[in-house]
Formats: sequence, structure tokens, C-alpha cells
Amino acid sequence: MSRIDTIFSSGHKAIMPFIVAGSPNIAVTEATIIALDSAGADIIEIGFPFSDPIADGPVIAASMHCALESGVTPAHAIGVVSRIREQVQAGLMAMVSYSIVRKSAGTDFIDRLAEAGFDGVIIPDIDTPEAEILSGYCANIDFAFSMLVAPTTPLPRIKKLASLSSGFLYVLARTGLTGEQSETPDVSARIAEIRSVTSLPLAVGFGISTAEHVAVVHQSADAAIVGSALVRRMEASDDPALAAGNFVKEITP
Repeated sequence: MSRIDTIFSSGHKAIMPFIVAGSPNIAVTEATIIALDSAGADIIEIGFPFSDPIADGPVIAASMHCALESGVTPAHAIGVVSRIREQVQAGLMAMVSYSIVRKSAGTDFIDRLAEAGFDGVIIPDIDTPEAEILSGYCANIDFAFSMLVAPTTPLPRIKKLASLSSGFLYVLARTGLTGEQSETPDVSARIAEIRSVTSLPLAVGFGISTAEHVAVVHQSADAAIVGSALVRRMEASDDPALAAGNFVKEITP
């Protein structure tokens, strides 16, 4: 059983913070992962900086731009995990564009992630034919492979995406770009619909910004993903790692 499967098998409702590797620098990323783990994060998503972020709002896009301007590469992000893996109990997921994966021959890139200590990968812009290849490969090495489901995705398509996924299915709470929201997401009906076609754990992201949002998501889903709100807190702090850890404590029920 993979680390991601073990986390969800307990029935515990998970907190999944998202950070951008290398923003503001690699040393801060290392410290932040350790701080998030100590604060109780169950799974940490590590975004690989990319020049054309997919569906990312201004906060995360700016953070990725900062990392790229600092010269951060996929090798840097992988190196961070390799160095701190033994200190961290949380699951670690790579969030990475397919163009980066493709440049490294697909399965070779997956091997590099796994060898460094990642537990799985989310490739938000991958097409189904390519996903079928990588999904099968990840299944063979017990490496989580999570596809995204949009609010507009029809049920037959969800069933297909779920069949390609392992670990959990990533459910978008809203259409559009990521970003902090004031309104509490109402995802219960959508989660019930998705559960009719898959038994995979369901993790909800996009606009999850407060402790109230997390609590509402946890009523029906298995995990709450928090990105922009966390990244903004880090950018506004003189001690980003400390701010990240404190924020996770703040939003954890």
C-alpha cells in the first residue's frame, strides 16, 4: 500500500496544502515542507514552476514567476524532496505540467520523482491517451496518479478519469482560475454524484481558503486542498515557513 493509500485508508479527513517549489527560494521550500508536516498537513502538493501555469490565478502565477526568475528548475524541486524525505511523514505529491514530464520521456520523469521520495503526481494538462500510458506505469510502481474533475465534467467522463487515477481524484470546487474565495463552496451534491462512479478518495480544491471552507468540504469529501490562501500568507511574511505552518494549524478542524 502506498503512503497516499495509507493516509486515506484511516478514514481521517485530510488537509492538503499546496506550495510552489523555489518561491521565494529553495531553502524556504525545504523549511516550508518540514513546517507543514510538523503542523499536521497530511499530503503536501509541490508545484513545479512553469511559465504558463494551468488554471492558476494571480497569486500562484506570480509565485511561479518568482521561482522561474530565480532559476528554479524541476531538478531543484526534485532535489528538495530527496533531501528532506526522511524528515517528513506527510505524503508528497508533485503538481507538474505535462510539457515538463514529456521533455523527460514521461516514465523516466516518474522514476525520478519516485526515487526522490515523491508519493504521486498530478498532471493537470495531460490528455487521455498520454494519461493512459502514465497511469498504467504508476500503478505498476505503486505511485499515485491523480486526474482532475471539473464542475462541468459529465459523469461518463468522470468514470473514465477515475479509472485512470490512483490515490485520490482531484475535484475542482469551482470553474475558472484558482484563487481565494469568500463564499463557502457547496460541493456535497457533486461529491455524491462522483461517488456513484468511483470508490477513490475525493480531494477538493480551487478556492478553499478558510477553516470554514475546510470544515464544509470535509463534510462530504475526503480532503481539502488549500493553495492560493497559503501562498499569499507566505509571500506576505518575513518568515514564510513559519507562516505556512501557522496557517495549516489555523484551518485544521
